[in-house]
Amino acid sequence: MALAPAGLDGTGPRVVPRQEILHAMRASQGYDPTATANGGRFQSEVLRRLARSAGALDPSQSPLYIDHRHWFQAYLERTGLSAEKAPLFVQLGHDYGQDMVVDYRAERVVETVEPGPPPKLALNVCIWWPEGREHPGKYSYEDLLSKPRFKVTNERVLSYRLLDFGDMTVFSDMRGLRGRPTSGVLGLLFQLMGEGRVTENRMAISVDGLQVCRVRARKAFFEVVSTVTVYPDGRTEKDLPPARPDLAALETRLKEPLKLTHPPLECGRIR
Repeated sequence: MALAPAGLDGTGPRVVPRQEILHAMRASQGYDPTATANGGRFQSEVLRRLARSAGALDPSQSPLYIDHRHWFQAYLERTGLSAEKAPLFVQLGHDYGQDMVVDYRAERVVETVEPGPPPKLALNVCIWWPEGREHPGKYSYEDLLSKPRFKVTNERVLSYRLLDFGDMTVFSDMRGLRGRPTSGVLGLLFQLMGEGRVTENRMAISVDGLQVCRVRARKAFFEVVSTVTVYPDGRTEKDLPPARPDLAALETRLKEPLKLTHPPLECGRIR
């Protein structure tokens, strides 16, 4: 099935101009957007800003089409990097031609939230590159600043539901993203288990800019749920640093029961 980007008439996604992406990127401050561990935070902030701006201008709420070239060019201008100096996780997305479609019509994203209230903003995010012989069906990169080090694998089609609850951001129903530790005791364990499929990530931000994440991954009959702290410079540690009751409060929020149901999502359509 071909995807034909369109205008604001509701017949297809609206192509987001590079300058609009850059404006949304410039609003993210206080942390390093070139660090691998900050990639998800940066992308989610930018996509939410684009959706809010579009929703205020487009009564039909046309989905947003983000061309990989526009994203990459805006990212380089935002960070002041040359294309050769771009971090690997950004460079690979560009080299593979990884485009995005973002649908911010809430009824297409989430059906029920238990307990309530519903999220303040809900997005379907589809990320993919065209199927063909030029590129394989996946690529991988390693985060060398995390403890333990972590290998991430993107499949050709990657999708998630992005839910903004105000005090917590949830990446739900994640598909096409896998990972495993590559150092320490956990690295040895995952050498035997293989990569786990990341299914959910809950994220909250402290006053001083630290990310507290609650990540859920599955491998066959095994499920692993871990708390991870990400510093603004991209350093990542398992669990929480000591003597930080504010971070413990964020973790408590992330651990609260949350049952979500979503309508079906079709991704991976090509131009």
